[in-house]
Amino acid sequence: MKTPHTQTLDVRGLRYHCTCWGREDAPLLLLLHGWGDAGGSFQWVAEHLRRDWYVVAPDWRGFGKTERAPGGYWFPDYFADLEWIIDQLAPGRSVPLVGHSLGGNIALMYAGIRPGRITSVVGIDSFGLADRTPEEAPGRYQKWLQELEHPQYVRDYESFDALALRLQKQNPRLSDEKAAYLATVLGRENEDGRVELAADPRHRRVNPVLYRRAEAEACWRRIKAPVLWIEPEDLRLREQLGLTPEVIERNKACFAHLREVFVPHTGHNMHHDAPVEVARAIDDFAIAGEALNGAA
Repeated sequence: MKTPHTQTLDVRGLRYHCTCWGREDAPLLLLLHGWGDAGGSFQWVAEHLRRDWYVVAPDWRGFGKTERAPGGYWFPDYFADLEWIIDQLAPGRSVPLVGHSLGGNIALMYAGIRPGRITSVVGIDSFGLADRTPEEAPGRYQKWLQELEHPQYVRDYESFDALALRLQKQNPRLSDEKAAYLATVLGRENEDGRVELAADPRHRRVNPVLYRRAEAEACWRRIKAPVLWIEPEDLRLREQLGLTPEVIERNKACFAHLREVFVPHTGHNMHHDAPVEVARAIDDFAIAGEALNGAA
């Protein structure tokens, strides 16, 4: 296993934990994790990248080992956090982004918000959410207010081994070795000596702000960088979220420079299921994006 090291950044008043691989003077590649995950879970992708990248995978605010936000969590904060990270690691330079799920949605929208900062974007099963109607707003706000009255909790486990078994139940494709490693990345010991997920339980509160898909699409249409869409075989998650094939095709139509890669025998967590294939696609695409950006 390729040994990572850690770096801590001051990002808008929070201590951000980053898992890093490679030399700091190599070209920067940012890997952005999904909801409930942490940067260290990109371990197998990072170790199979062929290019000599300086790979940095931050834990988003309130996930992994990054500090928790006292005021709760709001989606635009991710854009601001990402900008501060880029400003610190690559001041005045454009960078390639790779994101899985939530991280991919952040990367794709940011690439439209700041098109001059990004050379390429790789979205690993990143597809947005189903559109919501204004009529849902009163009930959503009501539920949010009710949840604010009660603390949020996460389930704990007897040991890291027990958490690893839970991770395998969620994703049967995980080997024993991978599950054991992920348990150490995603879990931590609590005061009772048990193991709990490191993510702030307040992430589980309902978001009072409805998802407005038209806003995401407007950002996607402004992207100048090439976009790589990595698709899994198992599409059950997006189906559960109400995303039809028609909606997904509408997604793809927003990107001016889109390439698609299908990886068989994978589910939503493709960076765990097929890290070699994902790493190969990232390598080839990010290098091509740098060349295109340099020519421009």
